[in-house]
Amino acid sequence: MLFTSYEFILFLCIVIGLYYTIPKRFQWKLLLVASFVFYYFSGWSNLIYISVTIVSTYLVGVKLGNLDKQQKLYLKEHKESLTPEEKKAYKERIKVKRWRWLLLCLIFNLGILAVVKYTNFAIANINYIFTLFKMNELSFVNLILPMGISFYTFKTMGYIIDVCRGKYEPEKNIGKLALFVSFFPQLIQGPISRFDDLSKSLYEEHHFDAKNFAFGFQRVLWGYFKKLVIADRIVAAVLEITKNPETYDGIFVLVGMIYYAIQLYADFTGGIDITIGIAQMLGITVTENFNRPFFSKSITEYWRRWHITMGTWFRDYIFYPLSVCKPMLNISKSSRKRFGEEIGKRIPVYLSTITVWFTTGLWHGASWNFIVWGLLNGVVILVSQEFEPLYAKFHERFNVANTFGFKLFQVIRTFLLMSSLRILDCYRDVGVSFRMFGSMFTKLNINELFNGSLLKLGLDVSDYVVIIIGVIIMISVSLVQRSGSVREKIAGKPVIIRYAVFVLLFFSIIVFGAYGIGFDSNQFIYNQF
Repeated sequence: MLFTSYEFILFLCIVIGLYYTIPKRFQWKLLLVASFVFYYFSGWSNLIYISVTIVSTYLVGVKLGNLDKQQKLYLKEHKESLTPEEKKAYKERIKVKRWRWLLLCLIFNLGILAVVKYTNFAIANINYIFTLFKMNELSFVNLILPMGISFYTFKTMGYIIDVCRGKYEPEKNIGKLALFVSFFPQLIQGPISRFDDLSKSLYEEHHFDAKNFAFGFQRVLWGYFKKLVIADRIVAAVLEITKNPETYDGIFVLVGMIYYAIQLYADFTGGIDITIGIAQMLGITVTENFNRPFFSKSITEYWRRWHITMGTWFRDYIFYPLSVCKPMLNISKSSRKRFGEEIGKRIPVYLSTITVWFTTGLWHGASWNFIVWGLLNGVVILVSQEFEPLYAKFHERFNVANTFGFKLFQVIRTFLLMSSLRILDCYRDVGVSFRMFGSMFTKLNINELFNGSLLKLGLDVSDYVVIIIGVIIMISVSLVQRSGSVREKIAGKPVIIRYAVFVLLFFSIIVFGAYGIGFDSNQFIYNQF
């Protein structure tokens, strides 16, 4: 049941209607039922996967909570009889038990993700090695990849890690935990919410708030505008270019990577806008996932603004723990002795960064193009960090850092750099991607932009007009957002202007949305993850 389908719109209307009609104490239970009904339409077998993850996470969470209570009770009862050494030894034993339960939960649930998502990828690589030695190849297995498994697995693993760390108490109501994991607006593409953030409003009783509902509805429409008017229209040209690399090389690779950047941004942020808007209509607050990433002046800043909840998840649960774990500290210590202080202190950062970006690439897809894409991001970030002293000297000599021209250069440079790395996502083949990237410099023919070739990519003049206007509107909204909420600004205008904006946005989707004859509303790109 896609967000863009009529079935989903009907489903959403029924859920919202019931949500504000039934007794308030049943609201979260209605959302739980609705979430499982929504997920059922992706395949009934998928319910087994998500249910197993919910139950296993719940049981381990309860066990961790009981161990914590056991420790507090024991130390209280034996406060006078235990020596400091005995107390320390007892706490250490409980700590070991807690970490064992945590490790069991992580291995079990991440193992499910690994099996269904990466088994055939592993077999393909093993078969490649077997062919070199003329050995019999392994058969691929027919496994169903549950919709949104990467997102809900990361949500639950973040939850159980936080419980183990003592950040908050484990949820004792399995139904509430199940709702946190399966909350339908964010189930298929995030954001990857933290339990302590989402639970603040997820289980509360909500009365209908006209302003909040209107703001949420406006955001939903804005998401549909980006998805249907821009992303699903420009995708035709992206597919034409990337599916025919032998025909479209040189300047078309540059065109394709820019088109794909527009498509990906409009598609992903459009889906997130719909998610956050639906949640707001229900009175629920969901974490923002984007902060105008294409205004970034460096790749590091870009990743602080793009898919924010994914980036913070990898930072908090992989980068920080890995960079301060005992083996890493030992590596750092020995490196300082062997290579000196400056290099030694960098090695944990290098290793942790590369590990995070390798994992990030692998999370995006079971394919080498995603792994290489992730590693290249990590390398570019590390190289950029190493050149920071050189940048500082440049800015000391040339006072251009705060000029509009230099800032614009940084924004364009970052956009082109990120778009170039995304070529690996466009072509889904490492060799083809590098060959196409090279062709931009060896077969560049600017004249092909003006000889009518762009009109042979599945888009006509009217399509380009709609896309250009849509992109201008997106950029304008982003610029306005720098000084505050656009919806708040619109709300402060006279009634006629408020309704004019709403009507214009609504009919733009109806009239210019890429659906109907000749179009097929595409699945959101991040659904595959």
